[in-house]
Amino acid sequence: QVQLVESGGGSVQPGGSRRLSCAASGYGVVSSAGCLGWFRQAPGKEREGVAAHCHPGAYAFYADSVKGRFTISRDFARRTLSLQMNNLKLEDTAMYYCAAGGSHGGDASLLPQEYNSWGQGTQVTVSS
Repeated sequence: QVQLVESGGGSVQPGGSRRLSCAASGYGVVSSAGCLGWFRQAPGKEREGVAAHCHPGAYAFYADSVKGRFTISRDFARRTLSLQMNNLKLEDTAMYYCAAGGSHGGDASLLPQEYNSWGQGTQVTVSS
């Protein structure tokens, strides 16, 4: 069974940075082919895809709202998925979730319904 545990959330001022990590357990969840993703959900809004990392090929996909500011990475040896978030904005405030089980790259990699395993989430609050 896949287990995903996020960490790294907290409060940050606009323009600041934060790095989220997702520790994954379960056979092949990080090392095998497929996509892992970061999603977020703000109060009163639907869950949205932020970034995805698909293997083989180490392809990364990003939502337009975070392109150039966020970077997703995957450490196969340590079974972790990370999200480096720079130049954070007020609208980045949300609960951030790690997800596993995606099997399609491109735009599909940012769709929540493509994933079947989820972490509990970590809160990121951007405020001045």
